[in-house]
Amino acid sequence: MSAEEEATMELKGADNKDAEPRDAADSAAVALDDATETEADQDLDQEEQEKQPITGGGDRSDDAPSAGPESAANAVESEKNGAVKLKIQDDAEEVKFTGLNKEELLRVAGTPGWVRIRWALLVVFWLGWLGILAGAVLIIVHAPRCRDLPPTSWWNDGPLYQVGNVQAFSESRNLKGVEQKVNSLSKLKVKGLVLGPIHVAPSDDPMNLRFEEISPDVGNLEQFKGLIQAAHKKGIFVVLDLTPNYGGTMGPWFANISVTNVAERLKSALVFWLNEGVDGVQLSGVERVASMVPSLWADIRAIVQNGAADQTKRVLIGITESSSAEDVSSLLSSTGVDLLISRVLSSASEDGMKYAQSVQTLYSSQSQNKLAWSMGRPAEGHLASLVGPVMVKLYQLMLLTLPGTPFINYGDEIGLVDEGTKFPKMLWDSEEVNGTQQEGRAERLSTRTFFQTLSELRGKERPLLYGDFVLLSNSSSSMAYLRLWDQSVRYIAAFNWAEEATVLELNHAAVPQQGTVVVSTNTTALPADTSVELTKLQLGSGQAVLVQFPYIA
Repeated sequence: MSAEEEATMELKGADNKDAEPRDAADSAAVALDDATETEADQDLDQEEQEKQPITGGGDRSDDAPSAGPESAANAVESEKNGAVKLKIQDDAEEVKFTGLNKEELLRVAGTPGWVRIRWALLVVFWLGWLGILAGAVLIIVHAPRCRDLPPTSWWNDGPLYQVGNVQAFSESRNLKGVEQKVNSLSKLKVKGLVLGPIHVAPSDDPMNLRFEEISPDVGNLEQFKGLIQAAHKKGIFVVLDLTPNYGGTMGPWFANISVTNVAERLKSALVFWLNEGVDGVQLSGVERVASMVPSLWADIRAIVQNGAADQTKRVLIGITESSSAEDVSSLLSSTGVDLLISRVLSSASEDGMKYAQSVQTLYSSQSQNKLAWSMGRPAEGHLASLVGPVMVKLYQLMLLTLPGTPFINYGDEIGLVDEGTKFPKMLWDSEEVNGTQQEGRAERLSTRTFFQTLSELRGKERPLLYGDFVLLSNSSSSMAYLRLWDQSVRYIAAFNWAEEATVLELNHAAVPQQGTVVVSTNTTALPADTSVELTKLQLGSGQAVLVQFPYIA
């Protein structure tokens, strides 16, 4: 080796010696920088982790479980050496789909396929709504028209109950006793209580007639006010009978020379009693006063019928001796009374043809709101004495199903029998009765239950309240008629007065083959809720039945 080459080698060796300390310093600086960068990277990683949605695994993939102790040691060793921590996880877990995020949903919603699906769903939705609306319109257009309810008054909504003798009606024998029985009347669905006469009226003595004074035999004005209040609380209207000469033999209005004077005095009495709260007035012999003093009669009508301060209608009820349906219809028009009690039904004497003819005549000539049905005037006696105890239920059924307002004398709901007087003592369950009366207790309860069932039915069923009346069949011993209203259930009332069984052929376009028994006077032969053939309806002797069937379009 030449001297020159040796010199060069020495210089390189010196350089290498000088470079060793510099390399160590540089390595330390590089390590420090790497550590600083590693910490910065870790801070950035932590910020990125906080920005990521929490899915239960953090940065760790759902595929990998947490690192074991060995992996943790490796990570610590890497950090000491200034290297980025790396976690290696084993035993991958099942991948769970957590749904699309907002950005992914927006990207999908904007695709052409999704737009087409959305429009298709909207079209189906609106087509469905249009189909529903079209179906509803067709139903409304083709549905049968419902009839408007006819104008009615409170006295058309239920039976009117006549208490002509206050002393016979209760154990107290006065108006207070009548008040105590108001609750019992309410259970019978009675709509009006016709009371009296109760005013002072010596027989055939017009000079001592005092309309505005209550007879001390029946009570006083305070008791009357208590009765009015109790009745009104139960929804029962009170009608006062003000017939002038109700206990005399000269007629209800005395002699002809007295009619004008009595009618004039009645006008002021009407004002007095109406101010005390009565809801109407009943008068006998209305045709006589209406024909003799028409101007005074017009005043009497105006006082009663022109309404009250509370707009509640007041009823004017007349009583006539007439038994002709044609005459009764004429009197209804000429007198202008709201209701007229007559002897039309009581004169028919169990003749189905006469009953049918009388009802048909009045129904065709007058509004049924003006028709009143009774088996005679209150002073003629009770139903059981007029028709016989075994026929009481039959006539109850007829009175409560005819078109119009039924009038019931006190005790007719239990089949009370006259015993030597037209005003027998009323029998109440709470009172002790003698042996003979006790034996008939079960029958009285049965008769009252029958009446109550019919009264409740009449009060809630439109065909029986104000429905049309269609005569289906009648003969000298039987009758059947149909009550119907719009699309409501229909009712057929059928009666047999004969001593033997009969078959009624009810052939009518509105009558189906079969119906269902509602009530009957003989529950053994025709139990309630049983089916019967209407085209050949069989009725036993003295039997009546009420049958219903549904409306068929």
